[in-house]
Amino acid sequence: MATYTFSLSTSDETRQAGLIQSASFQEALQLVGERMPVTQGDTLEIGVKGFPPARYECTESLLDGTVQWAPMRLAA
Repeated sequence: MATYTFSLSTSDETRQAGLIQSASFQEALQLVGERMPVTQGDTLEIGVKGFPPARYECTESLLDGTVQWAPMRLAA
């Protein structure tokens, strides 16, 4: 299992940060949505040690805990 470091933010203010262990990156994204309160527009930085984090934005958060993440574009 890999250990992912994550930071969940709202409007450039970090709300929660920590570690999550999972067998895959997709599972890690799903677990963040299940374990943390996430709303549309929240941003997530997630990655493994030694690599730059991937950035995602919540595009939809359903009542059953399902969260839809979309990759954020890199600034030029």
